[in-house]
Amino acid sequence: SLEELVIRPLHSGDIYTSFQFRTLWETDFTRENKVSHYRLFPKSLGQVISKFSVRELHISFTQGYWRTMQWGQPYLPSPPGAELWVWFQDSLTDVDGTWKELTNVLSGIFCASLNFIDSTNTVQPSASFKPLGIGNVTDHQIVCTENLTPWKKLLPCGSKAGLAVLLKSEKLFHSSFHSQAVHIRPVCKDDQCKTTSWELRQTLNVVFDLHNSGQGKNEWSLFKMFSRTLTEACPVASSSKIYIDITDNSQGEQFELSPATPLLSQAVVLGDRRTFSVYDLTQQITFGTICNVLKLPVTYSAHAGDMLRPLLHAERYVAGYGLQTGEIHTLMYNNHPYRSFPVLLLDSVPWYLRLYIHTLTVTSKGKDNKPSYIHYQPSKDRVRPHLLEMLVQLPPNSVTEVTLQFERALLKWTEYTPDPNHGFYVGSSVISSLVPSIVAMDTNNSRERPLFSSFFPSKEESSYFVRVYTEPLLVNLPTPDFSMPYNVICLTCTVVAVGYGSLYNLLTRSFQIEEPSPGLAKRIANIIRKMRGVPPL
Repeated sequence: SLEELVIRPLHSGDIYTSFQFRTLWETDFTRENKVSHYRLFPKSLGQVISKFSVRELHISFTQGYWRTMQWGQPYLPSPPGAELWVWFQDSLTDVDGTWKELTNVLSGIFCASLNFIDSTNTVQPSASFKPLGIGNVTDHQIVCTENLTPWKKLLPCGSKAGLAVLLKSEKLFHSSFHSQAVHIRPVCKDDQCKTTSWELRQTLNVVFDLHNSGQGKNEWSLFKMFSRTLTEACPVASSSKIYIDITDNSQGEQFELSPATPLLSQAVVLGDRRTFSVYDLTQQITFGTICNVLKLPVTYSAHAGDMLRPLLHAERYVAGYGLQTGEIHTLMYNNHPYRSFPVLLLDSVPWYLRLYIHTLTVTSKGKDNKPSYIHYQPSKDRVRPHLLEMLVQLPPNSVTEVTLQFERALLKWTEYTPDPNHGFYVGSSVISSLVPSIVAMDTNNSRERPLFSSFFPSKEESSYFVRVYTEPLLVNLPTPDFSMPYNVICLTCTVVAVGYGSLYNLLTRSFQIEEPSPGLAKRIANIIRKMRGVPPL
């Protein structure tokens, strides 16, 4: 079992923290029909792998949007909301039935609304989301503390010891960005890959805006960020370390570490060689002083921020007016000064946005850019969404724009959400690419490396894999006046009450003739006549 915490001061003045926990399970389902020894691997996930013939499983819950131009590329990308993508074994026959049952089981494990995943928001890509080990769907969902608690229970030490002690819900969810994920895949144990094991990797990425949280940007520490201090390492963890990125702070002009550590480490992350200060939590001397680590960060200049502009960046928005037609624009930026590279664009659009595929245009620098590969699967109303995959070559230092027109459908009144005027969410576009690297990448994937630099396997030294998610879209659909049924019900009930009530009174009420009561003058005259002994009138 391994656990790591990476802290990277961002040029915007925010703090990026990335937790990674890794657990290996040395078993092979292809040879063993029944597994009873799970050791540190969570039994609930082990049974899911065995029962549903899962080859790989990746699930993430994200709150907020990763601002690439301000924060750079994340170690592990994830779209806003919930994402689940799974590879099944080749021996599985009923994929659709297993997929439905698997989403219900995962919904119970993670206390999430994954049971709403069905065929209308599920796609089967032909080129994207290849297996990350040897050998998709996006749903808009709000991440809450009930998703964090079952996630922490999957850790070998839970939240009792190790880095997981810092995971306090109130602090994590009071942040600019929060993403938790679980990745399960088979990995090789040696260079020849003669034996394999299952890898469970749990990740948690948080961006703290210390200025908005009232802590100020001039001084911060682990205790100020998480309101907790580290007490002991996880007893079953073979490695427990904290990495602090000091690449842009070699002379200490941006911030200073207190206490300082003599341990330094270099790693190639996202095509760039980074330098880290390392705090080893397995050393008893580390505790008691680690809570003061990192002080006095300062805001970077605009020039320094431009130097870290990511090579690949993407945006998406909806254009048009009215509630009948519209246009989806996807912008892909290649910021490399002289290298072009291909990107694979995956776009999944709900069925109620009826795409006009003949209006698809791809332009770069004002000229048409014909994709070398296009895969399009049209939608079926209330059955499946649109699926569009394209392989596009991005020229150097350019912006490539993909436009596609659509028409809005009119839903049944039972298909609208409780707040239909808020709009309907459309999942993010996914862009995958091998981006040119500044330094040579390490292609030996079986070598021991920090967890944050070893998630995506490298097959060539000159490039590294990047997956970019765009913003989700919020689209308004033609919405009927839902107050009209209320008005009709009120008017109908009033008419029925008046009409039926009058008829019912006429049919059931009994009428009796009553003599009119004497007037006041006559009553006074009768009183006087009675006093005189005269008979009343």
